[in-house]
Amino acid sequence: MRYEEWEPYYRAILEDFGWTAQGDEDAARLLSSLLPEDTPYLEKVEELIRGKDVIVCGKAPSLEKDVGKVDWWYKYTVIAADGAVSTLLRQGIVPDIIVSDLDGPHEDLLKADSLGSIILAHAHADNVESIRALVPGLKHVVGTTQARPLKNVYNFGGFSDGDRCVFLAKEFGARSIKIIGFDLDDTNVTPKKLKKLKWARRLLSRLGIEA
Repeated sequence: MRYEEWEPYYRAILEDFGWTAQGDEDAARLLSSLLPEDTPYLEKVEELIRGKDVIVCGKAPSLEKDVGKVDWWYKYTVIAADGAVSTLLRQGIVPDIIVSDLDGPHEDLLKADSLGSIILAHAHADNVESIRALVPGLKHVVGTTQARPLKNVYNFGGFSDGDRCVFLAKEFGARSIKIIGFDLDDTNVTPKKLKKLKWARRLLSRLGIEA
């Protein structure tokens, strides 16, 4: 997705939450400074997704049961939202790709990274300290932002970790996308989270995905 296509959604999200782009842009510049000028793992991300059957794992409480309903995990490229990583690792599943704003358990992200998962580390205004603490220790990392992209920090579209997983799969031409561990109807959440779920539904609908 070109940034020009994404920007109207981003501006609407900023307005809805009462945010400005400045914090996101500052965080993206920090992330950029911690990454190599090129992005050696971006080609591997495309290799894992292009023409492949992808399973996207969200972090809803249903994930643990949903995992047991999937046959033949080896057939899929597994893309996990940050909060799903711990559940997957407990089940013996190492995600191929993790889409993370670094608010999940750092020890599990580091473990997944050590096992070969590629971490799409996302910069936004509220996670500057996590960027500083975690990114230098990651071996397999690609930087992302929801603001205007930089040379080595990308924007593939999407807002929360879960819908950004789907945008990533679409961006790199997945043959099919299966979604588990999503509950966009969950009302037992904070008002802020409820608003994020509404945006996730809207953004996934734009991609023709029902969750």
